[in-house]
Amino acid sequence: MLGGKVIVVSGGARGMGAAHVRRLAEEGARVHFGDIEDDLGEKLCATLTSEGLDVVFHHLDVTDSESWQRIMTAVDESDSRVDALVNNAGILDMAGLDDATEHTWRRTIDVNQTSVFLGTKAALPLLRRSQSPSIINVSSIFGLVGGTGYIAYTASKGAVSTMTKSMAFTYGPEGVRCNSIHPGYIQTPMLDKELGELPAGSVETIHEQIPLRRFARADEVSEVVVFLASDRSSYVSGAEIVIDGGLLAGR
Repeated sequence: MLGGKVIVVSGGARGMGAAHVRRLAEEGARVHFGDIEDDLGEKLCATLTSEGLDVVFHHLDVTDSESWQRIMTAVDESDSRVDALVNNAGILDMAGLDDATEHTWRRTIDVNQTSVFLGTKAALPLLRRSQSPSIINVSSIFGLVGGTGYIAYTASKGAVSTMTKSMAFTYGPEGVRCNSIHPGYIQTPMLDKELGELPAGSVETIHEQIPLRRFARADEVSEVVVFLASDRSSYVSGAEIVIDGGLLAGR
């Protein structure tokens, strides 16, 4: 489905990002992925390369414009274009107003929101060289609805949702598509951390709220990323695609 495409993924060393890197490469793409976790990134790269997949790891601090520019310069030198950008990097912040600090607020906004601005700005010249450019921004169900606490997290993910629409509307005339995906509860280390800070019995309570009665696997989200990066989604732009097992359907 993705043979010959050049794709850049941020936050690709673990969790959903690692699943995205694998599935995109399995579909034939050459995947450049970045992360601040060099050891994890290099290990994943070695594993996937040993399986015959075409992946390249780069150190990437998504909050730093120069770091973004370095990865795009490397992609330019090796491949001359970007066909799809997956702004996946993100952190969890469960704090409400009572517990949040200026530091935690700024850190969450920098990683979850500003990184999308920096990454897309750096990638845009290379995306314009593609015949079918696609930007995929990873938001959250909490980019569409509120939750108890999560003040900076919902602010950051909500911004990603509306930024995506502005990108789609602005760059659509150039053929650039931009969509956001909104995962719910996905079985990743990030979710494990979240559940570890909730009261006992929370897993069962959350399962009861989800119509499909389970958490998603990371690769189930990756299938949507593959679709949006492919030409099969050639007329999909400005969309908010919810991947939550039906959780928001009743709200």
